[in-house]
Amino acid sequence: MERPERFGGLFDRYFDAIHRYAHLRLGEAVADDIAAETFLRAFRARNQFDTTRASARGWLYGIASNLIADHARGEARRYRAMARSVEPADHAGHDDQVAGRVSAAIMQPKLAEGLARLPAGDRDVLLLVACAQLSYEEVADALRIPRGTVGSRLNRARKKLRKIIGPYEEEL
Repeated sequence: MERPERFGGLFDRYFDAIHRYAHLRLGEAVADDIAAETFLRAFRARNQFDTTRASARGWLYGIASNLIADHARGEARRYRAMARSVEPADHAGHDDQVAGRVSAAIMQPKLAEGLARLPAGDRDVLLLVACAQLSYEEVADALRIPRGTVGSRLNRARKKLRKIIGPYEEEL
């Protein structure tokens, strides 16, 4: 805490992951700002960080998730727009690789629609697990919620997405 120059190591270790998570949630245009603001807030609050924690990863994702929540209404609008933007097309006869790409293109609007319908807390948990690959403990730490709440929110989010996505549910 007394040597702020050491914060650079934390930045070097986690910036790309935080940026990637913000990009997945809000798009490239906002990812730079969210990632930068995450580290600015972390630096300013570095004296509040619990140094007994094994890693600052959850703490940083928590800050990023809070910043992303500030954009929640825009994020939900973005998912709804994505859901409307891709019309499924008939792509029969292509090889497996192309079929996989087509399935992903068809799935994108359904997934976007499902994400837009999720409550913000459930969406945050799902995306921290799926996109950032955080453990339940790290998600709990990041969002400052009990570990059991992580499990229940993730379960709710998956069930809702399965209803919307239908036959692709095994891929979740």
